[in-house]
Amino acid sequence: MKVAVVGAGAIGAYVGAALHRAGADVHLLARGPHLAAMRQYGVRIRSPRGDFTARVPATDRPADIGPADYVFLGLKATSYAACGPLVAPLLQGHTAVVAAQNGIPWWYFHGHGGPYDGRRIESVDPAGSVSAVLPPERAIGCVVYAATELTGPGVVRHLEGTRFSIGEPDRSVSARCLELAEALRAGGLKCPVEPELREDIWIKLLGNISFNPISALTRATMREMCRHRSTREVIELMMNESLRVARALGCHPRISVERRLAGAERVGDHRTSTLQDLERGKPLELDALLAAVVELAAATGVEVPTLRTVAAISDLLARGAAA
Repeated sequence: MKVAVVGAGAIGAYVGAALHRAGADVHLLARGPHLAAMRQYGVRIRSPRGDFTARVPATDRPADIGPADYVFLGLKATSYAACGPLVAPLLQGHTAVVAAQNGIPWWYFHGHGGPYDGRRIESVDPAGSVSAVLPPERAIGCVVYAATELTGPGVVRHLEGTRFSIGEPDRSVSARCLELAEALRAGGLKCPVEPELREDIWIKLLGNISFNPISALTRATMREMCRHRSTREVIELMMNESLRVARALGCHPRISVERRLAGAERVGDHRTSTLQDLERGKPLELDALLAAVVELAAATGVEVPTLRTVAAISDLLARGAAA
């Protein structure tokens, strides 16, 4: 099994190292000092579960890798439309694209069934620009429950969690999902194959859609947002509105808002990825997290006044950050 990791940052390098440890033929695509460090020293994992180093081939030229069986995308969703030159040399007839992204994916309605089957979500696939380079029929969905960070070039700190839930858009339990899951488990990760992966998408999104933009607007940590009464009330409203949109689309996540908030508070003084991106001057990944759900609310006729308000304000923030 040959796997190419496009965007071998904190998550991508962690997955690549795990698959390499399991014996897969893994190749990392990265750049700059991070690439140089991985070439010289390997991927160095620092984890409460045990440190290890994986000497995985790494390059900045996808043509050096060639066609793969799986392409694991470690890129932010904001980079998908422009990733064609990176991904095209890696594709062959059967290549699967595993998108480890937060929020609503571009493939969400591919194989969905019902009145929305095949619908394009403009917020995450504007004018079909993502589908043009990442055809939805290649997609394997992936919801990441692991927390990692780069502490230096080539050094990945694993903080918590090892679960990578995967699933086919059409809800089938496919041979390609089972093969990938077996390899990830052999590398020490948890990888359930979920026919109803959209439930996992919405469960994780409940936190991302609320805490991420609010943290960027307030510069607050998870604990601070949960313990500030008025902010917590806004987050509850956002989560409940999101659940109404999910249910209108026929998806029924099995989690309560109270449980989601309690889990977030236990994380402690953690800065969300969106806040970290803001502080580092990187693009904010709010279209897939927030704008897409507002778009889906309009399509289903669900009223989401809190989501609309936060989306409008955070969009202004994102535009200013990108200027």
